[in-house]
Amino acid sequence: MSDGDSRSRAGRLAALVAEAELDAVLVGDLVRPGASGADAMANVRWLTGFSGTSGFAIVGEGHRDFITDFRYTERARSEVSGEFDRKTLEGRIVAELAKLLNGKVGFDEDSTSVASLRKLREAVSEDVSLIPATGFAEKLRRRKDASEIEAIAEASRLADEVFEWLAERGVVGRTEREVALAAEARMRELGSEPSFPAIVGAGENGALPHSEPGDREIACGELVVVDMGARVDGYCSDGTRTWATGEIEGEAREVYELVRRSQEASLKAIKAGVSGADADHVSRQPIAEAGRGELYGHGLGHGVGLEVHEAPRLGKSSEDVLQDGDVVTVEPGVYVPRHFGVRIEDLVVVEALGVRNLSSTSKELRIVG
Repeated sequence: MSDGDSRSRAGRLAALVAEAELDAVLVGDLVRPGASGADAMANVRWLTGFSGTSGFAIVGEGHRDFITDFRYTERARSEVSGEFDRKTLEGRIVAELAKLLNGKVGFDEDSTSVASLRKLREAVSEDVSLIPATGFAEKLRRRKDASEIEAIAEASRLADEVFEWLAERGVVGRTEREVALAAEARMRELGSEPSFPAIVGAGENGALPHSEPGDREIACGELVVVDMGARVDGYCSDGTRTWATGEIEGEAREVYELVRRSQEASLKAIKAGVSGADADHVSRQPIAEAGRGELYGHGLGHGVGLEVHEAPRLGKSSEDVLQDGDVVTVEPGVYVPRHFGVRIEDLVVVEALGVRNLSSTSKELRIVG
């Protein structure tokens, strides 16, 4: 992340802070402070470039503070933009943060535990007001810039390479767990990390949208759902393909082609200005007309970035309107209980006139040995 990117992002956040009539906003994870996962640190990473597990930013008019602990002093020196005044905590995180706050300070309720908020309120001076200010950074993170899209595209390309590698290697006779672990190991060999634990569901397990790979051996003549993603420079991909392990006819073939038609219609309908609810509705029409609407129980898709699930949401109740620069999944599915499931998922960039598809693996029903 360049200093220019950081200045732009911090400046945009400071403008939101001023609009809300706040002096500053506290950005960071106050649920597990000091031991935060990648998702919990997403706002801090987007804002500052910091990739560690312990870091906070205070941003507002005249405020550009970055705070970490001793473990990350040197990493912060190399990763965090010079725009920020970098500080190393010497005591308890919440108490030390409190010393740096003044005036009206916004905090994210979604990233703050009840216990941490209580400690913070007890530690701040009398002239500090702590005010809920949820979603400021997420609002700005949603629209991806060119460098972010480049990282997501590379993550998607890498995951597609692993899809091809798996298909060529074959899955029959191996357990779901073995296939999932092999996919994740291959990602690491290629210099990445999985963006989430791979999902491999064969036969009846494919009817469970988020099944966990187990010891079931993949047999000939069934459908297998494979859902995985990679992470590059902190940015995620997410994609799904459903393969056949032999010639598939009858209901299974019919459902596969139905989901493929639904996905193609959705891809054609999505562009900037379309609501998440309308995009979802387009995906449901062919499935409902085929009498299988009750077997499509999840939304069409979700945003992807530093987190594998973020705004916007494409679903029946979504209130989001798609914007130029959103990166979203398009993943209709039909799940026949106790028999099989079919899901086809691409990762796309929303543009003014349509989408740019970042997923390249074929969606023709592929027979994998």
